[in-house]
Amino acid sequence: MTHSKMYQRHRFPPEIIQYAVWLYHRFYLSHRDVEDLLAERDIAVSNE
Repeated sequence: MTHSKMYQRHRFPPEIIQYAVWLYHRFYLSHRDVEDLLAERDIAVSNE
């Protein structure tokens, strides 16, 4: 599966999704922690 098809229905670019997943797994953060870190970079995300 190519990257374009894998991320086709997501509203964020693959780089942002990959960064969020990397933060979550690398540092054992909660979803809220990742959301706060992304907000510091002016990336508005939601758990909904």
